[in-house]
Amino acid sequence: MRVLGVDYGDARTGIAISDLTCSLVGTTLVIHSRNPEKTTEEIVKLVKENQVGEIVVGLPRNMDGTEGARAELCRRFAAGLEEASGLPVRLWDERRTTVEAHNILSAHNYHGKKRKNTVDAVAASLILEGYLMFRGR
Repeated sequence: MRVLGVDYGDARTGIAISDLTCSLVGTTLVIHSRNPEKTTEEIVKLVKENQVGEIVVGLPRNMDGTEGARAELCRRFAAGLEEASGLPVRLWDERRTTVEAHNILSAHNYHGKKRKNTVDAVAASLILEGYLMFRGR
């Protein structure tokens, strides 16, 4: 069974899929869509193709731990994804993952359009890595 991590966004949604042992991130990609239903369909397709047994969606919280409108949007998306996939969907605190993703890409000389097309997948991999480490404890 694999775990699929999601960094949900308005125009781009980052996806990371673990290996079969759920110890490493194996695959990353970005779904380009402004339509939440289409994004959900694409994720459900990936779930079926990759033997995914669990999904983790990043939950954006403010630095003080409170939740804003974006967190509510992610909660609704996660609930719809759970219904559509039939799999358990966990929410994972994603504070600073996008900042860390930008830092990683800067360190590897990814800039401009190259970075824009990659940052969401890197953020999804950070969400998934954090969740897998937590699960492994």
